[in-house]
Amino acid sequence: MASHRKLRAAAVVCAVVAVAGPAPAVTWAAAPAAVPASAPAAVQASAPAAVPAWVAAAPAPAPSPDPFANLTPDEIAERAVTATQSATSLRMTGRVVADGEPLDIDFAVNDRQECTGVMKIGGGTAELRRVDDITYMKGDEAFWRVSMASQGMPEAQIDATIELVKGRWLKIAPGQAGSGDLSGVCDLKGLLADLDEEERTGLVRGPDGEVDDTPVATLVKKKTGGETTTVSVSEEGKPYILKMVKAGGDEPGSMLLSDYDKPVDVTVPPADETVDLSKLDQGTAA
Repeated sequence: MASHRKLRAAAVVCAVVAVAGPAPAVTWAAAPAAVPASAPAAVQASAPAAVPAWVAAAPAPAPSPDPFANLTPDEIAERAVTATQSATSLRMTGRVVADGEPLDIDFAVNDRQECTGVMKIGGGTAELRRVDDITYMKGDEAFWRVSMASQGMPEAQIDATIELVKGRWLKIAPGQAGSGDLSGVCDLKGLLADLDEEERTGLVRGPDGEVDDTPVATLVKKKTGGETTTVSVSEEGKPYILKMVKAGGDEPGSMLLSDYDKPVDVTVPPADETVDLSKLDQGTAA
């Protein structure tokens, strides 16, 4: 997924600017075990009553009509991509791998390039917020260390930078180093750019399933080299994509998409809890 690289960029962008300048599980219910005749009366009395033969033989409820019955897999994918890209907001949760590094994310994003969420990488955690074209990032020490070390920053410089940003939000304004990469993380259309025409053709339809109790149509695409992408499309309401899984290849991952069209509330951190990126190279916090 191209979005993997955008998310990975967010995890290391502050190190870059410091160097350069400043399928759902199915639970099967077991049938009640028979109670031995020798069991105490109290146990036998509490045992579930036997199901009458006429009830057991009753036909299962008819499944809901398939909303995609007359569509090819590629046509289903086209409708799903159109619906998903037209959403005003959504939430993404899951794990992706980029540059060999697993990254866990939980982001709410809207179509005004605003977002709020959490990312975890290398044992560290960071919060990210973007509003009014300003990006705010607050990481714990483990996050900053793994991010800056991955860029080859000297240990002394890592220590000095962490001391400046410890417990505070890094404020990154438009035009500052790294702002473009971080804005991409909050670009709803950009994060869904993987769903281009090439990626959504040549699909086959797999068995229907469920994602968070919502029935879904499953679309599968296999590429040479063993890479497989599976997309789950809602069969209720708008045909939103509810799950994407990529197995094999260099960038495996799994992503759940939810909270479609729900408001994304982003709070600006207090000024006295921020560090302006432009001040880092001056050795001051402001």
